[in-house]
Amino acid sequence: MSEQPAPEAASSRQPLEPTAADAIRAYAAKTRESADQLAAVLEDMAENGLPAVDDCTPWEDLREAHLARLTSQRSAVA
Repeated sequence: MSEQPAPEAASSRQPLEPTAADAIRAYAAKTRESADQLAAVLEDMAENGLPAVDDCTPWEDLREAHLARLTSQRSAVA
């Protein structure tokens, strides 16, 4: 996918405010980083197989840790 807009679409687009453009670029970078991390895990699994069960974190523990993070963020906002 090209990072440049199609020539005919460029004339009909509205420019963004600089802060909005920066926010979109930051979101794109974060999304790209997350996708790269996921790709690395999948490539490792394809190369080496699935990890041993003893080396894995149960999903319930992951869920609880994530819910705790969300709760702490919520109370900080309120």
